[in-house]
Amino acid sequence: MSRWCIGAGLLLTMSVVANTAQAQPLNVLGQLGVLGEWELTADVTATDAARKEFSGPLLMRHVGLCTQDGPEEKKGELRLKLTRASQVEATLVVAGVTCTYQGRKDLNYSGTMRCPGQRDVPLLLWLK
Repeated sequence: MSRWCIGAGLLLTMSVVANTAQAQPLNVLGQLGVLGEWELTADVTATDAARKEFSGPLLMRHVGLCTQDGPEEKKGELRLKLTRASQVEATLVVAGVTCTYQGRKDLNYSGTMRCPGQRDVPLLLWLK
């Protein structure tokens, strides 16, 4: 077997492993609000591994001090796209309202969530 065939076989194997790794589900954790009063969790799976796009159910839980009768919860959907090594874009759909987010990575992804008819809100995300 020629060196080219061995090299091509190794490269193909590495490519398959890399694509499989990209298709792994992501666990998303977040803090939403000026005081981080909302906790965000989502488990997203790849919808397009080549484009690094993910989607899945979202749960937002109000964990601020003003909660009565237990924390308020809102369910929705999170669509996430890793646009660069240090940037993420997301769409959050909760109670029929579609919000957008762009974050840059430092220790976490830090950015602002924008919803129609509402003021912008800080959102921190961690991807695992």
